[in-house]
Amino acid sequence: MGNLLCCVQVDQSTVAIKEKFGKFDEVLEPGCHFLPWCLGSQLSGHLTLRLQQLDVRCETKTKDNVFVNVVASIQYRALADKASDAFYKLSNPRSQIQAYVFDVIRASVPKLTLDDAFEQKNDIAKAVEDELEKAMSAYGYEIVQTLIVDIEPNVQVKQAMNEINAAARMRVAANEKAEAEKILQIKRAEGEAESKYLSGLGIARQRQAIVDGLRDSVLGFSVNVPGTTPKDVMDMVLVTQYFDTMKEIGAASKSSAVFIPHGPGAVRDVASQIRDGLLQGSVQH
Repeated sequence: MGNLLCCVQVDQSTVAIKEKFGKFDEVLEPGCHFLPWCLGSQLSGHLTLRLQQLDVRCETKTKDNVFVNVVASIQYRALADKASDAFYKLSNPRSQIQAYVFDVIRASVPKLTLDDAFEQKNDIAKAVEDELEKAMSAYGYEIVQTLIVDIEPNVQVKQAMNEINAAARMRVAANEKAEAEKILQIKRAEGEAESKYLSGLGIARQRQAIVDGLRDSVLGFSVNVPGTTPKDVMDMVLVTQYFDTMKEIGAASKSSAVFIPHGPGAVRDVASQIRDGLLQGSVQH
C-alpha cells in the first residue's frame, strides 16, 4: 500500500538509502517519506545504526611456541553522516573487520610469551582497536570498543599450567606448615625448660625443708629425751623415712615395685649404710 501511495516508512535507529534511476540520491532518516517511484525514485536498502558486536576467534602461536585461541569482541556501528559510504563501499563489513582482527592478533601475539599474552591483553586489544579504527573509518564505521575476552591455550598446556600453580601453592603450604611446626616445637621446648626450672626450684625447696625438719627433729629429740645422742636420733629418723618409703611404694597402684630387704636386721643395715654414706660425704667435703 505504501508503494502504491509513493510513501515509505523508515524505522528508528535505521536509515534508508534512496536512489534515483539507479544512482544514489539521499539518505532517508527515520519517519515517513514520499518516494515517487514513477519518477525513478526507489529504496536501495536499509542500514542499521544500532551498536553491533562481532566475536572473532583467532588461532595463533606465542613466542614460546604455545598455540592459543584468542577471542576478540568488537563493538561497532555505522555512522549516520557516512551512511552512504557504509552502504556502498563494503558488501560485508563483518568479514572485513574479522580480517583486520586476524592480521593484528597474528602480528602481536607471536612477540609475547604465554604469560605475557595474559598480562598484556589490554595492549593487544588497544592495538586491534587502533588498526580497526584507522581502517573502518574510511568505510563509514565507528569502532566503539575492542576487548580480548579470552586466551585459550591447548588443553594439555592448560593442565600443565594448573599443575605448576598447584605445585607452587603446595610448596607454600608446606613451608607455612613447617614454620608452624618449628614455632610449636620452640614454644614446647621453652615450656618444658620453664617447667623443669620450676620443678628444680620446687625440689630444692623441698630438700631444704627436709633438712630443716631433720635438724629441728634431732635438736628437739635430744633435748626432750635425756641420754640420747644426735646419732641415735638420726638413726631413728632414717628408719622412719625408710618405712614411709615402703608404705608409699606399696600404696601406689601403678608404680614399679622395688624389692629390698625389710627385716629388722636389714633395717639396721640400711640405717648403717645410709649413715656411713652421709659420714663419708661429710669427710670428703
